[in-house]
Amino acid sequence: MRIFIDIGHPAHVHYFRYIINKLKGDGNGIFITARNKDVTHQLLNNYNISFTSRGSGSDSLLGKFLYLLKANLLLFRLAKDFKPDLFLSFASPYASHVSSMIRKPHIAFTDTEHAKLGIFSFLPFTDIVFTPEVYKSDHGVNHLRFHGYMEQCYLQKQYFEPNIDILKKLQLEENDKYVIIRLVSWKASHDIGQKGFSLGYLKRLIALIENKARVFLSVEGKISSDLEKYKLSIDPTDIHSILYYAELFIGEGATMASECAILGTPSIYVNSLSAGSLEDQAKENLIHMFNSTDGVIEKTQEILGDDNYKARQKKICSKALKNKIDVNKLIEWFILNYPDSSRKLQKNPDFQYNIT
Repeated sequence: MRIFIDIGHPAHVHYFRYIINKLKGDGNGIFITARNKDVTHQLLNNYNISFTSRGSGSDSLLGKFLYLLKANLLLFRLAKDFKPDLFLSFASPYASHVSSMIRKPHIAFTDTEHAKLGIFSFLPFTDIVFTPEVYKSDHGVNHLRFHGYMEQCYLQKQYFEPNIDILKKLQLEENDKYVIIRLVSWKASHDIGQKGFSLGYLKRLIALIENKARVFLSVEGKISSDLEKYKLSIDPTDIHSILYYAELFIGEGATMASECAILGTPSIYVNSLSAGSLEDQAKENLIHMFNSTDGVIEKTQEILGDDNYKARQKKICSKALKNKIDVNKLIEWFILNYPDSSRKLQKNPDFQYNIT
């Protein structure tokens, strides 16, 4: 089978890197296009995954529209040469449009209900959309749900082994406590009208944490010069080991908050935007959600003041994930058996529990 995969964000590299290597190793043809966003290209290179760049995109609405035309043309030309049997992406409008142009199926994954513009741009041209079971929107008869989270694709224990040597890179000892604070750029289309920590609040939060632990900032955009000393400068492939060993994560970004939920790291997510997966993780006590900074400092103090909090969180995580499916095995089975796999899951969604 020949599969065309479009990647638009660093998280998508992690979602699909196992399945890329598995399908390629089994003799399937794989072609990948990738946007040059943040560390997306660096991650692909570090994992030795070949790809073709589709450029950097734009932050303005007009720029996004012009980029859409340009990227669609590029993917169309590449797809005509590659001759794929199907397209796979995480909510890519480019893959969906081009698949429709050349009349090949597009299988999309998403877990972000509030990305209304993104959903509008890819859904009408998509044959199957997969979401977590707890996704709050309904996209009709071609909407399939899986019992799990996207982050399991790369952080479930059979796919992830934390590297304790990362502590040496951070100049830390094994028992040293540290906290990761994630700041996002607020440039995504679904971020319009949203805002993050104020500089004053951030400095207050850092000062509080420093009484108990080291502080590292993971930053998507620019940062105040007086906070540069806290900035995390690492190989992006190390980030999940860093999150695993952290005493606490506090952040505006949903992806890292959810990653910490899967890793069993105490996680505080601060954002007025939510999603079914995040709400389910909060219900399972895997993360703590705040739609403003009210209460964040108090929860931070509670977690850092309890030496057993992290150990209990690891146990909560293990119990919560025990009944989830292996999402990678679902993706592999579904792709290789499409379209029969679609009919089977539509008829009996519980069949996903039988995939081994």
